[in-house]
Amino acid sequence: MTANLTQIFQVIEDAIVKPPIPHEPYKHSLKAWAMYCLRDKGFIVVYAQNADFAIERKRAEKLYFKVSNSPDDLDSSLSWIVWDSVTKSASLIPQKID
Repeated sequence: MTANLTQIFQVIEDAIVKPPIPHEPYKHSLKAWAMYCLRDKGFIVVYAQNADFAIERKRAEKLYFKVSNSPDDLDSSLSWIVWDSVTKSASLIPQKID
């Protein structure tokens, strides 16, 4: 993974680990909350056909994300934002880059 991509994933992880608002599953979906957190950090969050959403980057490919309430059986070709209802915290699982 390139240094630039590593830095981007670090900012994304910070956005969901230390969010501007807490995730409250009874008020909003995990997808809506994650998109809000990323937009709050200045990311351009857009529609994605085969993912929950994507982040556009200047002169680079989009980064695709899905959200889940379980860390099991996740497709490694995408990045995941996973909510742990026990610890009430989110985590980032970056896509696998060869």
